[in-house]
Order: sequence, then structure tokens, then C-alpha cells
Amino acid sequence: MTAPVSSLIRAALFVADLERSAAFYGALGLTEIYFEGELDGASAAAVLSVSAGARTRCRIVKRPQTPNYGMVGLFAVSNPAPPSLPETGASPRIGDVALVFYVSDFDAALEAARAAGARVIGPVTLFTMPHRTQREVCLRDPDGVLVNLIDRPPEEQFRTEPVRV
Repeated sequence: MTAPVSSLIRAALFVADLERSAAFYGALGLTEIYFEGELDGASAAAVLSVSAGARTRCRIVKRPQTPNYGMVGLFAVSNPAPPSLPETGASPRIGDVALVFYVSDFDAALEAARAAGARVIGPVTLFTMPHRTQREVCLRDPDGVLVNLIDRPPEEQFRTEPVRV
């Protein structure tokens, strides 16, 4: 039987500054541009539910030389810009989505994220689960998107066995 949906193709983020956000996700290793351009006003307005006259610039980034899924789409809308979400503290809100990344060099990835504008919202924690213990940290990107970094080899994303405890 064919699955009714694919794997997650990309997260689409509305951002205030396209270059700043691209630099942030580039610091995490999403440096290859899958697509970049200005989207057609009428169709972008309909799909994204923005004002009909809005200008929408898009850059979709991904890890170099990988399949086209697990990407991050950055959308900068202007004329008019959509409102920003209220500033949040460390606690998640109902409706928050966390982008989760495995990182091979945890300390370097965390430092690169900080240098690119991340706001770390909690301490690096040794997260203990019944089947594994690993370092993790949560932060917010320059627009407040929740990001979770996990100290695990990125190759682990290709494992197909379910976790059993």
C-alpha cells in the first residue's frame, strides 16, 4: 500500500529578514539553495494567505548534495509585511513547532547558531530517555522559531528501525 503522504518535504518559515535567516540556517549547514526567487503575486497570495499586492521573496535551503526533503523554506513577505508573533520566553506555546536537527559537532553547531543570532532558551541538557541519553539544547532563531539541536550523528536520520523500549 502506498503511503497517503510523503516524508516531510520542508518547513516553511515566514521571516523578517531573508538574508539574516539564510545566514542562520546556513550556519547549521543548510547551505545549498534548492530554490530562490520572487513568487508570483496572485498565486503566492492565494497559497500563503497574504495580501493580494504583497511581494513574496523565497529561498529554500537544504544540506548540500542530499535528497529534496528536510528542507527549510524562508519566505519574506512585504508590501505589507505580516505581523510578527509576540515575543516569547523559553516556554513553548501551543502551536509552536520545533525544527529538530542532529548535529555531529554539537559544541561547534551551538556556537555557530549563537553567532548567527540564535537565542538559547535553556541550558545544554543531558536528556535521558529509556533507550538513550544524549545532549540537547533548545534555542530560537532570529525570528523566534524554536530549534532543537541533538548531539547525534546526522547519519542516524537514515535509520529505519523503530525505537523499542
